[in-house]
Amino acid sequence: MIEKIFKAYDVRATYPNPLNEDAAWKVGHATAQFLKRSREKNPEPKVALNDTIVVGRDMRPHSPALAAALSDGIRSVGMNVIDVGMIDTSFIYFAINHLDAVGGVQTTASHNPIQYNGFKISGPKAKPIGSASGLDDIKRIAATLTQRANTGLTGKYEQRDLWPEYKKTVLKFLDLKRPLKVAIDASNGMAGKMVPAVFGDVPNLAIVPILFEITGSFTHEPNPLVEANLAMLKEKMKQTPVDLGACFDGDADRCMFLDETGKAIGSDMITALLAEDYLKRPENKGASIVYDLRSSHVVPDVVKQYGGVPVRDRVGHAFIKKTMAEKHAIFGGELSGHIYFRDYYYADSAAVAFARVLSILSAQQKPLSQIIGQYHKYSQSGEINFQVEDKDGKIRELGDAYKKGQIDYLDGITIDMKGDPGGDWWFNVRKSNTEPLLRLNLEAKSPQEVQAKLQELEKILGEPAHGH
Repeated sequence: MIEKIFKAYDVRATYPNPLNEDAAWKVGHATAQFLKRSREKNPEPKVALNDTIVVGRDMRPHSPALAAALSDGIRSVGMNVIDVGMIDTSFIYFAINHLDAVGGVQTTASHNPIQYNGFKISGPKAKPIGSASGLDDIKRIAATLTQRANTGLTGKYEQRDLWPEYKKTVLKFLDLKRPLKVAIDASNGMAGKMVPAVFGDVPNLAIVPILFEITGSFTHEPNPLVEANLAMLKEKMKQTPVDLGACFDGDADRCMFLDETGKAIGSDMITALLAEDYLKRPENKGASIVYDLRSSHVVPDVVKQYGGVPVRDRVGHAFIKKTMAEKHAIFGGELSGHIYFRDYYYADSAAVAFARVLSILSAQQKPLSQIIGQYHKYSQSGEINFQVEDKDGKIRELGDAYKKGQIDYLDGITIDMKGDPGGDWWFNVRKSNTEPLLRLNLEAKSPQEVQAKLQELEKILGEPAHGH
């Protein structure tokens, strides 16, 4: 039943059932088979180590055993493994490019509870491998394997410490103009290793650490998008005045920022902040910036204001990375907190985002709340889930009800009610990949309008689902 552990973008399930060392071996073997075959058919883009896959892992108690079984599976195809040890997920994208390997696999379940684990798989140049770009093929190969076969092949295995090179790469994005003090909640996750290793000895940067201990369990859920998980960070910020707060997720590839008052900043506001900073530089004149279609209209407003080209895209790293590469976009931002940089291999990195936000803040004398305040032109509902069995039927119903609006179906349905007698507003409704849920994001000019429009939409969508 190995099919159960494959999701749209990665492999993820509970340990030890259905995800265990046997399954990990099969995933390794199938990934190596897939990369080997696809390279034989299409050797572009050229890489130096066509027979080598980089393997890394997070801090979960079962990650070492799963990563070891995965490596054995890879080597059973005759492919070599370079094991870069316990790392944050963005590190694997760096390692694949730095070593110029044919791909990489990070053993992690990101922000899921501790009993989960999984694998994020990348191809050459750290291109993400999702269901449409090879993960379905890997699943098919894995499903045909009965047990760990003795193939008579054994690729080479070596461990390599790339932390000094990783640190150097990330710190290229940091330019502190004045001393800053930051509170960081590592969520007992990989930021507990990454932050001290990369930012620990930066001059003029004082770090107030929270939950940097890697204990094999989580004090709070390692998902910074959930307000309740920011409570410890906010409490610490009340006691110790700092310039900003940051909370990283479990595998430290996403980070939520809090201004100096302890207020969480939406990731789309961070996208607007970075957009203004990048586009003000003469070398980036007219550059494209990719953003996910749930983001506030402030993002395209700011991009246009500073002479850039806003590119609206579907939610999900496979889409954003692909669009960025096609448009040579300077960076891309998702509402989920994933931020991608052209100069970081078109990959997402919370470490780089953290470095850039610190740099922007240090270049001004104003507090972060004031800098971000200029982007608060609209009011947002946040993501609200509705339990709906017939998701497509509901989406059609919304299209009929609001046919006077501008409608597109890039990802779910987006309806822009510009010129509505009740005021300008817009919303997007997307289907959950895994549950009978529709996810709504709505934006209007004022909190009152947001509430009024939510009530209007609830007549079609029903009561919001609680607990999601």
